[in-house]
Amino acid sequence: MKPQLKNLVQTRIPTAHGEFTLYYYSNNLDNKEHIAFVKGDVTDKKGIPVRIHSECFTGDVLGSRRCDCGEQLDMALALINKAGCGVLIYLRQEGRGIGLLKKLQAYNLQDQGLDTVDANIHLGHLADEREYDLAALMLKDLKVSSVSLMTNNPNKIDELVRLGIKVDQRIPIDTGMNDDNEVYLKTKVEKMSHLLSLTEDETK
Repeated sequence: MKPQLKNLVQTRIPTAHGEFTLYYYSNNLDNKEHIAFVKGDVTDKKGIPVRIHSECFTGDVLGSRRCDCGEQLDMALALINKAGCGVLIYLRQEGRGIGLLKKLQAYNLQDQGLDTVDANIHLGHLADEREYDLAALMLKDLKVSSVSLMTNNPNKIDELVRLGIKVDQRIPIDTGMNDDNEVYLKTKVEKMSHLLSLTEDETK
């Protein structure tokens, strides 16, 4: 099925990182609410700061230290606000695409000694099942000419380019590690080729 989406509503959202406009999209692939959080005028602009952020309830909402997702979300919004324009796309693909239940089951397996990749595989999934077709369509709907992508994941860049999005540069989004996410982050570097400095964050 060819992916299609439609913007159903736009609304103003004031935040700690300034004012954004939330674009709510429907699509023909799933029944999830994928959104674009837009600051400023991005139409036909080049090199727009963009973060494609996959949902992480435990990190984004609860502030879990097992990952770096919540910190990345906050950092991305701060960088976009500082730039004066940009887009944060929030995709509802929890747990690198395996869903919240399986992610929590994977957490228990990690506590038993498996890493984040092997835990997913043990549950019958791939290490990363995320897709970016809808994100690319959202950027095209917003008429963004090219992006400066906030990511540590080279595969995300490759996928966007494959989907017709021009990526001018990568902006690192490295938040540092703590005792609870050290193994998780090292596994992403060693097994998933993520670009991280793996320096300790002394504030955590």
